[in-house]
Amino acid sequence: MRIIVTGAGIGGSVLALALEQMGLDYLVLEQAPALTEVGAGIQLSPNGVRILEWLGLADDLARFGVEPGGHQLKDWKTGETVLETPLRALVNDTFGARYYHAHRADVIDALSTRLNPDRLRLNSKVVSASQTAGKVSVTLEDGTLESGDVLIAADGIHSVIRNQIFNPEAPRPSGYVAWRGMVPAEQAAHLNIEKQSTAVMGPRLSIVFYYVSGGAKLNWVAIGAGDSNLQESWSQTASKADVAKSFEGWYDHPKGMVDLTEELFVTALHDRETLPTWIDGRIALMGDAAHAMLPYHAQGAVQSIEDAWVLARCLEMDQKDPKSALLRYEGLRKDRAQRLQLHSRNAERWYHLDDPDEIAHRNARLSKHAENSASGLTPQQVWLFSYDAEKAALGTDDEWRALREW
Repeated sequence: MRIIVTGAGIGGSVLALALEQMGLDYLVLEQAPALTEVGAGIQLSPNGVRILEWLGLADDLARFGVEPGGHQLKDWKTGETVLETPLRALVNDTFGARYYHAHRADVIDALSTRLNPDRLRLNSKVVSASQTAGKVSVTLEDGTLESGDVLIAADGIHSVIRNQIFNPEAPRPSGYVAWRGMVPAEQAAHLNIEKQSTAVMGPRLSIVFYYVSGGAKLNWVAIGAGDSNLQESWSQTASKADVAKSFEGWYDHPKGMVDLTEELFVTALHDRETLPTWIDGRIALMGDAAHAMLPYHAQGAVQSIEDAWVLARCLEMDQKDPKSALLRYEGLRKDRAQRLQLHSRNAERWYHLDDPDEIAHRNARLSKHAENSASGLTPQQVWLFSYDAEKAALGTDDEWRALREW
């Protein structure tokens, strides 16, 4: 069985490493001339970290990852902590893996240095796909044709394969934009920002910030109502003055980080309807190509990592019938990922409430979840973090499936 993978981002690279580990034949086609990523932080919860460790990245993660003490929800005016759930002191013992903040560039580098160069082809943009009863083929921009038994589209939110084969509805502008920036930690030392996973939810505006690159950099992402003409792309830059003005009246951390940021980037946030299927014969979607989600639960990359492991295991266990393997992968993964899509959509509103009564109700509900938990973790965190992709692939994850989801 030969597996063609389009895209060598985090999900595609994890899939490639898993396929290599399992001894399967594959080829990764990546349109970029080099595997690089700049400017962005990423949250890696235990459900993704355990997979990266299975693939040999434990030492890398310990080197460049930052373990937050906990997840904090802060008041936007005073900076007081409204709710805190533990992470560093708890998650490894509870879930068997750690929670890390990391720079995407560090994660991509750790993955790419392990890729088999004989099975990776850069500068290879896929423009179309087709299939027969026994084979699937892709055509590259230069006219080259590559064929295999299975095609996996790991080509992200602007997936060529999804748009050609699966006839998705057009992305819906959410009315919000995201700004992001990176600050050298030493320049922000006077702000006394702790090593936590911090979220601050204000009226129609929110910000999340945390340390990356072994603690050397401070990453922030803010979301607020914005220009509907912006593209869904991080290549656009933003005005520091405009972003700083949005945080007038807030406590000092958000505006302080914005002021210290040399270059700010902005993207429009788009929502997508869930797809009725991820599978078409010998073609399958994974990661953002299958279930791109709004960023409020910080699970987009980790869900791609989960997809990659489960998909690789399904292909390994059913090599004689790849179409059946793809359907099994979809059956194991689609419900969880699409629930997260919908939860992230719903979170958009309660992240940005401006009615005082609704804000009080939201904060009380969050506090109640933690208070009713023996560990201090919310049911949402337990449902997210305790998912084991290997048990899922083997069908031995009944304990997780019995959990209350939210």
